[in-house]
Amino acid sequence: MSQDYKLRYDQIREGDPTKTNAPAPSKKDESMEVYQTPSHARNLCLVWLDSKRMFFNYAYLISGEYSANGEKNVILLHFASYTVQLQGYGLESIFMSILDHSPKIITMTDERYVVDGIESVVIDMLVEKKE
Repeated sequence: MSQDYKLRYDQIREGDPTKTNAPAPSKKDESMEVYQTPSHARNLCLVWLDSKRMFFNYAYLISGEYSANGEKNVILLHFASYTVQLQGYGLESIFMSILDHSPKIITMTDERYVVDGIESVVIDMLVEKKE
């Protein structure tokens, strides 16, 4: 008997077949939403303050850089056709999540609404098309 079948059977017996076995995230990060289960095609969607959205497929992510110079942090993501720059506070956790291709949506926050104690906040996002 496959293990997936046994787990699904146990869920049905418990009365909730929609429940997954994925662990719940330890901390709620307001600036990003992550994938809860492994999947084949993954995209990273950026959301600006004006509700503009742009997504990038992780398959085209070539490299990433994290810089903690000064008060603001910077993440540079080099995709095949674009370079994405994220600026904000406490971005190391987002950078480490990007290593696992787990962020699904990263949302920009207005700098005047930044609250102390939030794990990570993206306050600026720049996208440049490579020539």
